[in-house]
Amino acid sequence: MFGICNLSIIPLRLEPNDRSEIVSQILFGEHFIIIEKNKQWSKVKLHYDNYEGWIDSKQYQTISQENYEMLCEEAIILNGDLVEFINVPDNSLIPITLGASLAFLNHQDVNTQNYSFEGLKTSGIKDKSNLIATAYLYLNAPYLWGGKTPFGIDCSGFTQMVYKLNGYKLLRDASLQATQGEVLSFIEESEPGDLAFFDNEEGSIIHVGIMLENNYIIHASGKVRVDRLDHLGIYNAELNRHTHRLRVIKKII
Repeated sequence: MFGICNLSIIPLRLEPNDRSEIVSQILFGEHFIIIEKNKQWSKVKLHYDNYEGWIDSKQYQTISQENYEMLCEEAIILNGDLVEFINVPDNSLIPITLGASLAFLNHQDVNTQNYSFEGLKTSGIKDKSNLIATAYLYLNAPYLWGGKTPFGIDCSGFTQMVYKLNGYKLLRDASLQATQGEVLSFIEESEPGDLAFFDNEEGSIIHVGIMLENNYIIHASGKVRVDRLDHLGIYNAELNRHTHRLRVIKKII
């Protein structure tokens, strides 16, 4: 079975339970494979990054395999504004956030042919320099474990969405993103838009941010914020201490 998100945002949970941890979010227009289902819950695998989790079976629309495969072949088209609205046939509106998927609106057979969108669309691969302008759209967004929107976002959700809006694919978690790209030997080799990764005492990658000019970094920690980066890690001037230990810097583009 196959499905598509026809609501603004739905939580993707670790277990089939309303009290379970939210590991990510599915934004409007994202499509997925349904790999398991019970009376209330569906375990899904997102097409974009193969991320898996459980969603409430009342919170999505089923589509045919033909429609799913058609959407997989479509160019990615995303909402380019912080908040926009989908117009639906009963004259109501569905609010959608930055990065929501819109490609399915082109098709007559995904049961949304009467939906319309009049906002800003973005698609295609953009220059690496555009990553920073996109990152600043999320500035001050509150930290939310599993979040992917300007209303709540985690560190790897932030980097994934910034890259996605510019036409580049990152995996979902920081530890997975750390497997991508080319390792840089020194901070001085980095360019704005490169990714910096940080580990814990056990050596596990637990944090990621986007490099800016002059050894600054933008990252989600409490909120999306800008801090200094040195060879030890992220220095938070408000706390007057390092908050994250640098592990590696990688060039994705």
